Amino acid sequence: MKLAADRVLGLALIGLAAFAAIHAWQIQVPFSYEPVGPKAFPIGLSVVLALLALVLVFRPGENGHWPDKALMLKLLAVLGVLVVYALLFTQLGFIVTTFFAVLALARLFEATWRKALLAGVLMALGSYLLFTQGLGISLPGGYWLADFV
Repeated sequence: MKLAADRVLGLALIGLAAFAAIHAWQIQVPFSYEPVGPKAFPIGLSVVLALLALVLVFRPGENGHWPDKALMLKLLAVLGVLVVYALLFTQLGFIVTTFFAVLALARLFEATWRKALLAGVLMALGSYLLFTQGLGISLPGGYWLADFV
């Protein structure tokens, strides 16, 4: 049972990679605005994820114990924050959702309120500027913002 944790995680990650690749393959774009197209990046990430997950399946680490109850609850809380982030991303917009997700994750990992708030503001605004200005990617502003504009 010692190595089961790595192998179970590896198989789960292979399943996630397959799920992402299948959905990325189904992306239909009426015109190509990039030489490679929007399918290449998620499919490439899926291939890399699957290859690295195979390493976990065939060469698990020596310390493959299951996490204790406290760590498992913290990991489930992180998963919950990320699921809520994905569900509210378009409704609330990138900046608001990222702020609250970073705030929640920082508090989950025992940051003080001041540090968590600072991290939330810096990560939300910094990553927004990086994506929009640096990479030219448009991000959702949120449906609530349309009422104010």
